[in-house]
Amino acid sequence: MEKAQDKKTGRDRPYHHGNLVDELVAATIAIIEERGAENVSVREAAKRAGVSPGAPFRHFRSKTALMTAVAEQAMNRLTESVEIARAQARGEDPLVAFEAIGHGYLRWALANPTHFEVISSRTLIDFNSSDILREQNDAIRRLMINLLMQARENGQLPTASIWISSY
Repeated sequence: MEKAQDKKTGRDRPYHHGNLVDELVAATIAIIEERGAENVSVREAAKRAGVSPGAPFRHFRSKTALMTAVAEQAMNRLTESVEIARAQARGEDPLVAFEAIGHGYLRWALANPTHFEVISSRTLIDFNSSDILREQNDAIRRLMINLLMQARENGQLPTASIWISSY
């Protein structure tokens, strides 16, 4: 459980909600939905989470770090949506799986516009510093490329597809 210091006694006390990181991410998402990503502030997220303005800095050194945490949550959810779509694709046809993944991605983006906005923006987040973002993004990209390469090997796509072999 997270701890805060009581100003009167100087003793540690637990935060009332138990998980400050999740509370700050949820507060940030609410701010984005109400006022847009450009209007997010760590101070406002702290206020909505019911903690002091300095409390978030134990977990996030900047607004960019907080927004990156929102993007990581989004990437986890997107990855889950892609995996579900792939699992629901019937048979071994790589083009059917490719199409199912594309539909899963679009369904997720339409159902989660705030998360999609954050995950798609390289100006709001520090994509390169996040192992979660880089690894999961690469895994989805590799999956899609592998499916297209399988389709090419099965004769479903022309063998002269230069755009596939450039990866």
